[in-house]
Amino acid sequence: MPVSRKVIAALAVAALGLSACSGAGGGSGGDDKTITVLMVGNPQMEDIAKLTAEHFTKESGITVRFTILPENELRDKVTQDIANQGGQYDVATIGAYEAPIWAKNGWLHELSTFADADPAYDRADLLEPIVASLSGEDGKLYAAPFYGESSFLMYNKELFAAKGITMPERPTWRQVADFAAQLDDKANGVAGICLRGLPGWGEVFAPLTTVVNTFGGTWFEKDWTPKVNAPEFTEATKFYVDLIRAHGQPGASQSGFTECLNTFGQGKAAMWYDATSAAGTLEDPAASRVAGKVGYAYAPVEKTTAAGWLWAWAWAMPKTTTHSDSAWEFISWATSKEYEKLAGEQLGWSRVPSGKRASTYELPQYQESARSFADVTLRAIEEADPVNPGLQPRPALGVQFVGIPEFADLGTKVSQEVAAAIAGGTTVDQALADGQKLAEEVAAKYK
Repeated sequence: MPVSRKVIAALAVAALGLSACSGAGGGSGGDDKTITVLMVGNPQMEDIAKLTAEHFTKESGITVRFTILPENELRDKVTQDIANQGGQYDVATIGAYEAPIWAKNGWLHELSTFADADPAYDRADLLEPIVASLSGEDGKLYAAPFYGESSFLMYNKELFAAKGITMPERPTWRQVADFAAQLDDKANGVAGICLRGLPGWGEVFAPLTTVVNTFGGTWFEKDWTPKVNAPEFTEATKFYVDLIRAHGQPGASQSGFTECLNTFGQGKAAMWYDATSAAGTLEDPAASRVAGKVGYAYAPVEKTTAAGWLWAWAWAMPKTTTHSDSAWEFISWATSKEYEKLAGEQLGWSRVPSGKRASTYELPQYQESARSFADVTLRAIEEADPVNPGLQPRPALGVQFVGIPEFADLGTKVSQEVAAAIAGGTTVDQALADGQKLAEEVAAKYK
């Protein structure tokens, strides 16, 4: 979810270059003082890659070899390695979708034992909704959160003021569409809104599924009846696709979190609905042209009272690692109170990987830097309901995903059809008719 592909590639090359000087090592062997870490190329991860050698390695003597990938590529790579017990990595970033499923499969080390044995770690300081999302059926933690997030609507206050428009604290999607129409200024290169259209269950369907939820739709009913082409799911998807096609950014079918972050951060969109974790980058003057000009509203709704998702990017330890002690030392540092203070002092307080520790919101420096978005972020995380995110009971946990192993493939395949609809290559009706057939195949395994 974050920075340009060129930056990600350059940083990955730099990280590999640095690791080449530090000797061999990794999950399948080598010196225990070298560990391999696979992580998504989001701003917060890029920040830790910059800080690790000077701080963690200097203090611990443990060299960290990073591999950094865009979100979709990361998901493919980490799934392939961990599911197949490849043993290439000692630590990997996974999310709230993977953690409980992979814990059940026995692919991950449980981390509760490590955390409880480390008094300085203060596990009780971690936000409960985030901890719950990363825990297994046994109640143990299987991934330690690097940052937690919900979703909200970001808007350019200057553009709104110029049009005399006031953003409600809790807007409806109908209001958002009306605002987008008024603020769309294609002649000057400003879209009314930026929304993800990039294929991927964690790309376009992260925001889109929250729209489906609040419009009254669901992927599956409680008894596993698939509802992908039901009227509510169809209405929500048509609304989303039509809004992008009418007032969204150019090239929307290839826009994910990274591209929308850049678009909105460069002042080329009036609104953006996405992850609360984006705010830190948007408020950093070194990375954003709209720093200090952004307003934050709760996730837009239609028929529900709240609609924000619940997610965490977290550090997991594959069962295949032979360097568990060193891996935990890195994980505990990367998710500690001390690291959040270090990031704030070294890089700027808006860039702290927040949304996971209560103590962060008590730091005066962070309160000052994040005053425009901290409260709404914390409230959105608390309001997110992975048990009942819509109007009807669900058969599995998840706000913006369905917590079953088959959803990654199902969501990605349907997302490809939706992206084609955004690009004008098919219709929403056809996309969801095809999606319904795929969902029926999944449902047959559970009925």
